[in-house]
Amino acid sequence: MRRNKAIICVDDDRLILQSLKSQLSDAFYSAYIIEAAESAEEALEAIDFLAQRNVKTVMMICDWLMPDIRGDQLLVEAYKRFPNMTTIMLSGQADEAAVRRAYEKGNLNDFLAKPWEEEELIEKIKKLLPTER
Repeated sequence: MRRNKAIICVDDDRLILQSLKSQLSDAFYSAYIIEAAESAEEALEAIDFLAQRNVKTVMMICDWLMPDIRGDQLLVEAYKRFPNMTTIMLSGQADEAAVRRAYEKGNLNDFLAKPWEEEELIEKIKKLLPTER
């Protein structure tokens, strides 16, 4: 079965990123390509690379605080490429007003505080993923 949809995980902390990718791979590998990026720039490059290969990034799960840009800024850039992409923000230190603005702009679908419970994250993802697989 050819997987032509992807979920991308973005976090500058390598251990968190590996954990996130592992959890998602276990739960969604049969239906989705699971990509990981350590920066906003890497994430946007991955989205573009996948698109060139006819793989649509349907979801981005990203950290709030990263060294290059904040997660809400990344969502704005990702939204330009795929306006229907579903997004989840992960953070232990998010600015409440900025999270609210991201929701209001339509760039953010859900938020989950770190550390997260794997079951809660997987359930959120299942609820937010497009129904057609």
